[in-house]
Amino acid sequence: MSDKDASYGLLSQTSSIEETRNARFQRHLPASIGFQWLKAGWQDLFHRPMPSLAYGLGIFLLSLAAVAILALYGRDYILFPALAGFMIIAPLLAIGLYEKSRSREAGRDTSLRAMLLVKPAAGPQVFFTGVLLSLLMLLWMRSAVLIYALFFGVRPFPGLPHITVFLLTEPVGWIILGVGTVVGGLFASFAFAISVFSIPMLLDRRVDALTAMGTSMALVWNNLAPMIVWGAIVLALFTLCAATCLIGLIIIFPWLGHATWHAYRAVSDTQA
Repeated sequence: MSDKDASYGLLSQTSSIEETRNARFQRHLPASIGFQWLKAGWQDLFHRPMPSLAYGLGIFLLSLAAVAILALYGRDYILFPALAGFMIIAPLLAIGLYEKSRSREAGRDTSLRAMLLVKPAAGPQVFFTGVLLSLLMLLWMRSAVLIYALFFGVRPFPGLPHITVFLLTEPVGWIILGVGTVVGGLFASFAFAISVFSIPMLLDRRVDALTAMGTSMALVWNNLAPMIVWGAIVLALFTLCAATCLIGLIIIFPWLGHATWHAYRAVSDTQA
């Protein structure tokens, strides 16, 4: 086993907070390095841009279809939680973008077909990580419904326009927003920690899902400053996507996907 492979400890070796405070996971990166990852991701995006833009268009259409289905079947009350939950599974959906960045790094070009039919080095282990992220998304959406019920009881959902005004103008609405932000933040932080590096790692290396997720958490914990900034950048750009009725996903999703690969390479590199 190489020194680089040895840097990835088993989950049992990083099972407590004190054990994750290990010098081998610390990269001493500046807090602002996320902007360098964005720059590298932008370069990947516009190197033979059509596959990346087509990928982003597919994500946009998929998201639009999900919103339409929720509205069609009268489930618009979970629209906001669903949009927030999208961020939980986004790292999994971006795996084809990681493949393009990895191929470009190796001096190869990648087609859209190769991005869609990517074969991770870890094989089906990606599936297990995807199941966990999907469960987290469902738990968050259920939690959002329970938060609504806690404040409104069994009263029917008044509709998006009314509830939006209520949340922004009424003191009780501010409380609901605060509670939802805290609960959603906990879900998002956990999902971010276990997936931000585990999905690229499963693409790149033959490791099991638990090892990848445990190592991802350890890397995030030991590089908090740059990872907090990176999480804030991701949140800001996804908020911009929501503000553009999701149209921004066409460019922003592949941009962030490519940038995340460079984040993985920087933080997982034992020589960094």
